[in-house]
Amino acid sequence: MGFAQAVGGTRYLFPDLRTLLARATPLRSGDVLAGLAAGSAQERVAAQRALADLPLRHFLDEAVIPYEEDEVTRLILDRHDAGAFAPVAPLTVGGFRDWLLSEAASPAVLAALRPGLTPEMVAAVSKICRLQDLVAIAAKCRVTTRFRNTLGLPGCLSIRLQPNDPVDDPRGVAAAILDGLLLGAGDAVIGVNPATDSIETTIRLIELLDAVRDRYAIPTQSCVLAHVTTTLLAIERGAPVDLVFQSIGGTEAANRSFGVSLALLREAREAALGLRRGSLGNDLMYFETGQGSALSAEAHHGCDQQTVEARAYAVAREFSPLLVNSVVGFIGPEYLFDGKQITRAGLEDHCCGKLLGLPMGVDVCYTNHAEADQDDVDALLTLLGVAGVTYIMGVPGADDVMLAYQSSSFHDGRYLRAALGKRPAPEFAAWMERMGLEAASGAGELPPRLAPALAGLA
Repeated sequence: MGFAQAVGGTRYLFPDLRTLLARATPLRSGDVLAGLAAGSAQERVAAQRALADLPLRHFLDEAVIPYEEDEVTRLILDRHDAGAFAPVAPLTVGGFRDWLLSEAASPAVLAALRPGLTPEMVAAVSKICRLQDLVAIAAKCRVTTRFRNTLGLPGCLSIRLQPNDPVDDPRGVAAAILDGLLLGAGDAVIGVNPATDSIETTIRLIELLDAVRDRYAIPTQSCVLAHVTTTLLAIERGAPVDLVFQSIGGTEAANRSFGVSLALLREAREAALGLRRGSLGNDLMYFETGQGSALSAEAHHGCDQQTVEARAYAVAREFSPLLVNSVVGFIGPEYLFDGKQITRAGLEDHCCGKLLGLPMGVDVCYTNHAEADQDDVDALLTLLGVAGVTYIMGVPGADDVMLAYQSSSFHDGRYLRAALGKRPAPEFAAWMERMGLEAASGAGELPPRLAPALAGLA
């Protein structure tokens, strides 16, 4: 059927929903690379106006990727809850934006709405939002998850302690863990990216993390971010696995490029549930996503990268995850060119994920060849804190020496908590107080109970 919109005396035609969404997307290098971006700012405005007038019901009638060709599309449409959708069913995309910004969209109302929203709906509304809209809408979304502690409570900001080592040296990992704990990081997860995906290395790191957690009775969870098949093998060999990690995408083909399918993810979740390691809850999946991943795998089906990213959240939502993380600037400037594009994408990802009911964290990061710096990190970090981000990354010195990219540091987490009056997860905060960590500045003597920790862990 197509869509048409006149702007400045020129009439623009958009042949289908997929094209309309792509042309309406604020400028980013990945869509230009894929040949999907609007040819001018005027065309982008025309697409945004046409999109604003589009009824939300239309997203249930026209799939951006055909139902028969893609299991993610089938998941999205088969799981759609018409009853939950009913309160906003009469609205257009523009009307939905206005409603989301109104007092009617309370946290409780937004929580009830989640099963009625599709990723394409939330992607569409985000495209016509300014940055403050993305912050304001996300700040009203409450998403709480539990494993050994409680994440996502109002007034809380959690931090993933990321103690990566370029050669998976247990001493390097242990030193980074101690550094992070002393500075209040680790309540989201103590999560290591292994330098190799070997089962032996994976199990060795899983056992190290579990020994640290058990020795100091830390109310948190650990994770080695190996491929899901490696984690399954570790479970079979009796490793003390807390969380199952996997990178995911928004199309069946993108997930195939990661070596996964919905069926494999279900198998892994069931295997981990069988270990019964959670003390407060059973949310034990950990997913990472990123705009541009489907395009880099030539698995985007002609969709813009932000819409495909939102579709990845439907995959995550299916498995009741403890954590979801947009590694927003990690893929590189080919997809998000500079700090401005990274900032926009990070706020979009967070807002769309929260609207769909996910415990969204954002790795506020950039690669060394991007047009970005730590000032951009500071700005996005602060905006996300105001927006109620569930968690951020804590990397020693903000410089990941294994993955070779720039992120946020343990000190950045301390800054954001102090500036916004945020606390760690309550169980973790109580543990910090018991260990004498509340008064630790990171510059003086170690608290007595952790004084022997470095030698013991190494």
